[in-house]
Formats: sequence, C-alpha cells, structure tokens
Amino acid sequence: MAAKPKLGQNFLRDPQAIQRIVTALGDLSASTVVEIGPGKGAITERLAPQAKSLIAIELDRELAWQLQERFSVEKGFPSVNVTRQDVLQFDFAAARQETGERLLVVGNLPYYITSPILLHLASHARSLDCAVLMVQREVAERVTAQPGTREYGLLSVTLQLYGSTQNLFTLPPEAFVPPPEVYSTVFRWNFAPRFAELGVDEKPFIAFLKQSFAQKRKTLANNLRAARFSQDQIATAYGVAGIPPQSRAETLAVEQFSALWRALHVQQGFTT
Repeated sequence: MAAKPKLGQNFLRDPQAIQRIVTALGDLSASTVVEIGPGKGAITERLAPQAKSLIAIELDRELAWQLQERFSVEKGFPSVNVTRQDVLQFDFAAARQETGERLLVVGNLPYYITSPILLHLASHARSLDCAVLMVQREVAERVTAQPGTREYGLLSVTLQLYGSTQNLFTLPPEAFVPPPEVYSTVFRWNFAPRFAELGVDEKPFIAFLKQSFAQKRKTLANNLRAARFSQDQIATAYGVAGIPPQSRAETLAVEQFSALWRALHVQQGFTT
C-alpha cells in the first residue's frame, strides 16, 4: 500500500530504531500502551507480544482494516485493540479510567499535526506516565530546549510544565519509506505536571505564557504591556520575582515565569 502524503505517512523501516523505541518505553508487561499512527504495524509488531494491553489508533481506513486483520484475536493477539480514530479525538482520561493505570504512549507523529498532538497529550498528562515520540528534528529541539537558546519558546515551556523531556536519537530520511525531506528525532517525555509545585493555576498560567511570548522580538515587558498590564504592575512584579528589566521571554526559566505570574497575581486590581 502506498503512503498518503496528505496524512503525513512516512513509514519507519529501520529495525534497530524500532527496537530502540520499544526499549525506551521500559518494561511493558504490566502496562497499557497507546500507539499513535501505527501505519503498517512495524512498531506494533514489537509492542504486541510485550505489552499487557495495546491500543493502536490509526486514522487511515485501509491501514486500520489491515491492522485489525493482522492483530486480531484469531491471529493470536487478544490484547491488541485497533481503533480507527483521529488521535486528537481520543480520550486518554477515559482509557486510563478503564484500565485503572496511567498509560504509556508511543508514536511516529505526522509532521503536519505534531504540535496539536503534543498539546493534546499535555492536556491529558495526569492520565499518562511516559511517551516516546518521533517528530521532526527541529520540533524535538524546541521541545527539549533550555532558556537562552535559539530554539527555546512557548512550546518548550508549555510541554516542560507537564514533565521532563529528553532527546534520545535522530534518524536520517533513509530510515523511512517514503523518505521525508527532514531528519527525525525520537524523544522521551516523562509526565509529571508542575503547576502545584510552582504555585500557579494551569489555564491562567498557560494564557500568561502565551501573552509573554506573543512577540518574540519584543522584551517581555513590552509583551506584558500589550496584554494590558500597567507599567507599575510590571515593575513591581519584576522586583518581587527578581526579573531583569530588559528580559525577553526566551531567557526565562519556568520557575521565573511562575514567580512573575504569582507577583502579578497578588497585586491589587490584577485580573486574569
């Protein structure tokens, strides 16, 4: 079956890379694994014998049908459930409730909807234990970037709020069929939301981060003024949080953002 470019299909064919991805998930014997975009089943084939339970989410109708046939109960795979669905509509919380355990996630993410999928996973972080994901190399660099680097931005801070991220290895285009035009990187995301630890409210704080990164060429203070914080509010909060006056958003760690948010939040007249 030929790949469908509009669905971002680039099938991984490197057996060593497949094994490294599965190994990075750890011991699967007591775990439920959710595989995003199993495609032709190269990773599924390695996961199925090892996982206690495997949920494979495939959007492509023909591929989903082939996977259902290949990994059916009759073929000896009673623990594999292939579902034809858009992963952005998949309810990880419901799956976690049904299984009674936090889920593991694995997948070669379609490049054209990588960020929406990552944010969907973040929104279900409390139902997830760990994810091992393959994305475009530039996206992985942003996901794992540290403050002060060129790649560090809103996506970096947002995802790292929900747990630690680590790049594992990078693959060339030749590892896929058909080969994409970019390199791909596999990274691991260990979920552990930090909102309580940082003393911030999830939704207002995420909104605050979006305001802070609104215009990358502007200083953080300029972005905050555009978000209708007064100069006095900003100056006072900077002093409390220990933020240098000319700071840009891409230089601040999440701990500094949370200190700034708290300082703004406690000021009289501040509204979220």
